[in-house]
Amino acid sequence: MHLLALYASAGSVSLSQNCRVFALDLRRSLRVQRMSATKTTTPNRVVSPYFAKKPAGGKGLKRTMVNSAKREVKEQPEEDKDSTIFTQPQPADNYKLLSSDFYACDALDLAPRLLGKFLRHDDVILQITEVEAYRTGDTACHARFGRTSRTEAMFRAGGHAYVYLCYGINIMLNVVADKEGVGAAVLIRACSPVAGLATIQQRRKQAAVKPVLLTGPGKVGQALGLTTDWSCHPLFLPGGLEILDGATPEAILAGPRVGIDYAAPEDVVAPWRFAVAGTPWVSAPRATLLPIPLSSVSI
Repeated sequence: MHLLALYASAGSVSLSQNCRVFALDLRRSLRVQRMSATKTTTPNRVVSPYFAKKPAGGKGLKRTMVNSAKREVKEQPEEDKDSTIFTQPQPADNYKLLSSDFYACDALDLAPRLLGKFLRHDDVILQITEVEAYRTGDTACHARFGRTSRTEAMFRAGGHAYVYLCYGINIMLNVVADKEGVGAAVLIRACSPVAGLATIQQRRKQAAVKPVLLTGPGKVGQALGLTTDWSCHPLFLPGGLEILDGATPEAILAGPRVGIDYAAPEDVVAPWRFAVAGTPWVSAPRATLLPIPLSSVSI
């Protein structure tokens, strides 16, 4: 069942129409939050103006997102800034490798299912806390360019890694979804540390155990010690880079994806970013994320 099936009527409404309905609901909720924040004498978290008006293209939208993220970091509660939450590791035998069948579904279904799962490479284990879905027909998806040397991994069967270099600096880890030839994947945006903290800190050149350590896709790739050579690697086979089973989150948040101002307006507002609720290990902007019913998610 798709996340947005909750908004379909007798199966006659398309997924893209469902996205628009959910995006409109999200937009209204954020507008109410924004108006409420301006009326209170002691304002809560700053709500991003991301949905306050029709999305603009180009630099205007990008500037809005950047400014919103800066304000959110500045006004973040102290407990979030100074949090030292550390996921307790399990005994090695308790981790179960996910099979290839787990990934044989639409990226929009796979994305929330990956929350709470574990990434393991060398002595480092991370728990996935935030993801974004990129799928067929999506103008923000790399697969829109077709099969190239860079995007070849996206067209593999679900369960392979798609790793690319962003802006010549950041290594971005994606999990390929669906059947071979489809061209869809889920970006890992943030994680929390579970094991191998010393290795993570050394790779990240960051001593503190705070969300800044792993809240961002480039930070996750760096903490795992990945390079683009890991693209096309099967994540369902033992050894190397693996994804292991983990507990289902008690609550999930959803909202628009980050940094895709080049995409079509309907894709810019599509609520295809998912995060574990109640954890500080989520990247900015966090104000655009709202709770969704677990009953609407295939987990």
